Amino acid sequence: MPSFSLLATLSLPLLALAAPHDIRSVNAHRRDLSKRSTFKLVDHFNGTDFLKWDFFSAADPTHGAVNYLTAQEAQAKNLAFTQKDGTTVLAVDNTTKLKPGQKRDSVRISSPKSYNQGLFIMDAWAMPHGPTVWPAFWMVGPNWPLGGEIDIVEGVEDASTNQMTLHTSEGCSLATSLVHEFTGAHTSTTDCTSGGSNNNGCGITDANPKTYGHEFNLAAGGAWATLVDNSGIKIWHFERNAMPSDITAQKPNPSNWGKPAAFFSSSACQIASHFSNMVMTFDTTLCGDWDGAVFQGGSTACANAVADPSNYDLAKWMLNYVSVYESS
Repeated sequence: MPSFSLLATLSLPLLALAAPHDIRSVNAHRRDLSKRSTFKLVDHFNGTDFLKWDFFSAADPTHGAVNYLTAQEAQAKNLAFTQKDGTTVLAVDNTTKLKPGQKRDSVRISSPKSYNQGLFIMDAWAMPHGPTVWPAFWMVGPNWPLGGEIDIVEGVEDASTNQMTLHTSEGCSLATSLVHEFTGAHTSTTDCTSGGSNNNGCGITDANPKTYGHEFNLAAGGAWATLVDNSGIKIWHFERNAMPSDITAQKPNPSNWGKPAAFFSSSACQIASHFSNMVMTFDTTLCGDWDGAVFQGGSTACANAVADPSNYDLAKWMLNYVSVYESS
């Protein structure tokens, strides 16, 4: 999740002719997808399953103004619960009036299993947004950044669209010669190397405003599909009223989905050596390294805004399911 890119750096396009190796890699991947168009469901999480995920309750690594709660605390305070319709809610406290500078209760959970490669589909009815809010759905390996990080859904405040970002050890970059292979726009940073003083990673912003925050919620949410294999990492977003029937039938076929919103090709980043043993994570932090830097009035004003509980009426994940598939 530590995507510390500023909003002002988003969407600076670079155009380049595709290198022959890049083209061969993409074409080979298309042939491979068409051959193995079936995926086997290995894990499916919905309803109360999410309450059995691992609750992170240490200090926020991104320096957010949050107290991450244990499972027992979060459920006792009604910040993590499953509705009668099966929707699981992960919320930020929106009732407690705090003193300026105090931290607000929130929730961060991670999957009980870790993964290397596969097809990961997350379906949500709504996601957090609003003042000081920095939500994310992401995958992260151990010993950050050595195990890699894939930010699938991320933004701050009421951002107009979603940003997808990789964070890795040295030797991984975004292949800008393949911009024609995805529908998003890459950020100004194409080196995925993170750690130390530079944690921007390499990012791609979605062109569709219904991928984040208010617009996403108005559309009754939607789904993201993330394919991680030796050819690279692809991320698609699907609106609720345009969900592929193969996803609904739990028989996903990425070869039928068209161009992804983001594609990080293995021609510029060896996937197996940069991404391993990743857990899936949902969290909502406040201010922190990213939002604190772009909040109007600066980080101090951001921290003071955390005191007002009315800022968090919309700061909640409403989860439908997460499914994990492997190729068969």
